[in-house]
Amino acid sequence: MKKTHIIILVGIAALIVGLLTYSIDLSTYDTITSARAKPGKYLHLIAKLDKTQPITYDPINNPNYLEFHAVDSLGAQTKVVYRNSKPTDLEKSERIVMKGKMEGDHFECKEILLKCPSKYKDNKETLKKGVSETTSY
Repeated sequence: MKKTHIIILVGIAALIVGLLTYSIDLSTYDTITSARAKPGKYLHLIAKLDKTQPITYDPINNPNYLEFHAVDSLGAQTKVVYRNSKPTDLEKSERIVMKGKMEGDHFECKEILLKCPSKYKDNKETLKKGVSETTSY
């Protein structure tokens, strides 16, 4: 083999390794219990807003501080501190995906993604009525 072929093959191999390293996201969703076992580690939590607990947000005094409680699917609960403005429709969301770290007694959230309820869910009666109107000629 020529030197140029070897250099090209090594370059292609390095490119493939680089692409695999940066393109694969190996993170998974953790529960609150498993997050407590990994303090300080950056992870993803998926939970619901605990509507029985108050939401602390005062946009006049500190617009970059939000505190609420979240409950995961297993029933574990934690206080969440988000140092940014309150996401729109936080109270209406079905699920909340939070990225951050457990620090002591609370989850220090860096990013929030809201999973809102579908606005395309139809009432079955309305759906049947619409189908019968379009099929009767």
